[in-house]
Amino acid sequence: MVKWYLRHRGLLNYIIRRLGIAVLLAFGITIITFLLANLVPNDPVVAALGEVAASKPDLVAAFRAQYGLDKPLYVQYWIYLTNLLHGDLGTSYITRHAVAEDLSTNFPATLELALFTIVSAAVIGLFFGVLAAYRKGKASDQVLRVVSLVGISVPSFWLAILSLYLFYFRLRWTPGSGRLSPGAPPPKRITGLYTVDALVTGDFETFVDAAGHLILPVFVLTLYAVGLLTRFTRTTVLEVLDKDYVHAATAKGLPLRTVLFKYVLRGAMIPILTIIGVVFGGLLSGTVLIESIFSRPGLGSYAFRAAMSLDLVAVMGTGLVIGLIFIMTNFLVDLAYGLIDPRVRVGQR
Repeated sequence: MVKWYLRHRGLLNYIIRRLGIAVLLAFGITIITFLLANLVPNDPVVAALGEVAASKPDLVAAFRAQYGLDKPLYVQYWIYLTNLLHGDLGTSYITRHAVAEDLSTNFPATLELALFTIVSAAVIGLFFGVLAAYRKGKASDQVLRVVSLVGISVPSFWLAILSLYLFYFRLRWTPGSGRLSPGAPPPKRITGLYTVDALVTGDFETFVDAAGHLILPVFVLTLYAVGLLTRFTRTTVLEVLDKDYVHAATAKGLPLRTVLFKYVLRGAMIPILTIIGVVFGGLLSGTVLIESIFSRPGLGSYAFRAAMSLDLVAVMGTGLVIGLIFIMTNFLVDLAYGLIDPRVRVGQR
C-alpha cells in the first residue's frame, strides 16, 4: 500500500488539488447564480401568481412567506446554501415540483443527445484533422478545410429546420420530432437515456425508435462540432509534426501508424482534449434551440421556460447544474492531462 502510494503520490496530489479547486468554483457559482437570479428587475411573484392574484396583498404575502422571499437577501442565501448541502434545490414556482426532480427528468434527454454528438464529432473531427494535417496543401486538405468552415459557419437552427423539412416531411427517411414516436411507451427507467435503457432491458424496438429520433439533432450538432474539431486538430497536429522528436522518429524509418499514434497524437492530445471538453460542456448547456425545434425535452428547454416565467428557483438550480457540468468536464480534462503527460502533474507541485 505504501509502495503504491509512493509510486502514485504525484498523481494523487494532483487530483486532490484539482478537486479542491472544483469545490471552490462550485461555491462561487452558488453565489453568482443566486445574485444574478435575485437582481432581476421584474417581480417573480407577479409572474407566478398572475396579475389578478398578485393584486391581492394576502396572497402575495403568503407566497413570499412560502418561498422565503420576505427575508433579507443574505438570509435567503444562507437558507439556499444550507438546503443545497442536503441536496434540496428548492421548489419551482411554476411546476410546483422539486427542482431536483424536474432536472432529473429533463437532464437525461440532453445528456443522451450530447453524448451521441460528442462521440461522433470526436471520432470524425480527429480523423479529418489528422488527415488534413498529414495531407497539408493537397486537394483532400483543401476539401476538408472547406467542409469544416461550412460546418462552423452554417447556423444550427437553420440547418435543423432544413433537415427536418427535407429528411422527415419530404423524404420520410427519418422519424420526426420528440424522443419517441407518438404513442410509443418509454423504456423502463434505469438511467433516463432511452437508448441505453432500451438496450439494457432488451427492448430493441424502442431502441431503434429512440436512436432514429436522435439522427437529425445529432447530425445538426455534430456538423458544427466536427468543423471546430477538424480545424483545431489540423492546426495542433501541424505544430507537433514540426517537432524534432517527430522528425527523428520519421528518420528512423518507423511506420507511419507508429509515428502518428505514438508521437504525434500523444503530443497533440492535451489541447485537443481541452476543446473536446469545452464543446461537450457547451452541448450540455446550450442545446435549447435544437431541443425546441425537434420538440425534445431537455435541460436547455427547461432553463428557457424557467427564465421566461421568472421561475427564480428553477433558474438558480439550472444555472448551478450547468456550472457544475463545466467544472466536472474541466476536472476530467485536467485529470486526463495528468494521465497523458506526467510533466503536467510534476509542473503543478
